Amino acid sequence: MDMAFISTQSTGTRKMIVGMTLVGHERSFYNTPDGKRRENGQGPTIAYFPDGQKMLSISGDKTTRLWDLQAGTEIEEARVVGEQEVDVVAVSSDGRWVVTAGILGGVHVTQVKANEVKTGSVKIFEGHSGIACIDISMDSKLLTSGSWNGIARIWSLDTGELVAGPFHSVGFPGTVDAVRFSQDSRKLAVMSQSYLEVWDIQAQKLDNKVGKRGGWSPSVPVFWTTKDRTIVAAFCFTDGDDDHATTIYEFDSSTLETVGTSFEGHTHHVIGLALSNDSTLLASASFDSTIKLWAFESRQLIASFDVTAARCLVLSPDSRKLAYTTHYDSRKIHICDVPSDILTNVLPGQEALATSVCTHPCLSISRALIPSTGTCKFTYW
Repeated sequence: MDMAFISTQSTGTRKMIVGMTLVGHERSFYNTPDGKRRENGQGPTIAYFPDGQKMLSISGDKTTRLWDLQAGTEIEEARVVGEQEVDVVAVSSDGRWVVTAGILGGVHVTQVKANEVKTGSVKIFEGHSGIACIDISMDSKLLTSGSWNGIARIWSLDTGELVAGPFHSVGFPGTVDAVRFSQDSRKLAVMSQSYLEVWDIQAQKLDNKVGKRGGWSPSVPVFWTTKDRTIVAAFCFTDGDDDHATTIYEFDSSTLETVGTSFEGHTHHVIGLALSNDSTLLASASFDSTIKLWAFESRQLIASFDVTAARCLVLSPDSRKLAYTTHYDSRKIHICDVPSDILTNVLPGQEALATSVCTHPCLSISRALIPSTGTCKFTYW
């Protein structure tokens, strides 16, 4: 499915080039409580490798697949077929760990596994069920998980032991929709049931919170900006059951007061965010059937393009490509070129750095830093 690129600049409209569509995941199905069999239409969840030449994808078909983006084909010998679905995935910034969580034998029973990429050894983390989101600290030492029952926990990747938590979100018992370590690994940002919270990891206490109970919030990633000064999140300040987060805000990380002008332009709730590591380019997806690109500092809406029901959204490590999947096609991954003039305007005189995106079943992206060379032994399930 091609995307029509709509520029908001004075140059008029044009089309963005869809450079590649990866097809390989199979259709999957689930049984409803009343016994009916339904197709799982959600597209794969995806993550770029650091060289931008490979991609990892997981899907409801219980497979984990590795893609060669130069050839546009799956590396079939690296495919892993599991017994259970993999719902969330995160990759450590040093490429040592790939962490996955998936339903095991029941709706609320989740198994978390950390796979050491080079050796293939696996650690299993126990004591947390119904996991909706995960993240790995920038120093690759800590793993955090957020659950459907409003609790977040922090684990040591080296020892497998619980080192902090449980943190009971203000939105408890609602789902923890997103978790994100600060870049210095001292704080944890938590989104839960229309609340944004910041926790002090060492003191194991809530520093601050903002929000109101009510409304519905999809599992959209949150981000710490450069030097942990601020946090970026899609947010709704009203508490009606039908209210959705259509606007993106920047919050002061100490006070959680909003900073500067908000990112306004979506007309339905935001379901995906991706922020470049240098905090210059922001991408957002919404149920208004658009994906938008923003200049972060100026808040300028640089470009908007049409895509129906985008699911996963991720920028390549150099921010020159945008990959996405949709809610209505469980087999395809689309990769598009970001126009060069946009990169020039947003990233003048510098290379875009690796992108950090993290998620839940519908937005399961991570710090995609698996080694581009050497042997990768994927043994998720």
